[in-house]
Amino acid sequence: MKAKRLIGLAVGTILILMMWKTFSQKGVSHLDTNFREVARYRNENNTGPVRRVYVVAVNDTNWTDLEAYGNFQPHSKLGTTEVFFFLEGQDVPTTLNGSAPYFSSSYNQQAIAHYEKNPSGLVSFKKFPFR
Repeated sequence: MKAKRLIGLAVGTILILMMWKTFSQKGVSHLDTNFREVARYRNENNTGPVRRVYVVAVNDTNWTDLEAYGNFQPHSKLGTTEVFFFLEGQDVPTTLNGSAPYFSSSYNQQAIAHYEKNPSGLVSFKKFPFR
């Protein structure tokens, strides 16, 4: 009887710790920069490479936060994830095409950074691209 209580207590403690760790992980809301997703695209291919593209307006150019935001975005094995960052208040694309270029070149001058995670999971973060 005592052994069952100890096992139950141990299992209960482990479950509580697992739940606490799950719900206390840091995310986008823990970053100092304010992010507003303006547009997104995801192809409907669930059996092959998945392409995700996001346009995000930010209130600051904290490069560490911008790269962290990209790292928080979903990524599929052999898929690509791209995030285009624009300053809040500037002209920002609101619709995206399914292939590059994802938006009109008239927005290229307003873009402040580009994040990409390629099919191998390698990250590329470029400041002030498209010039």
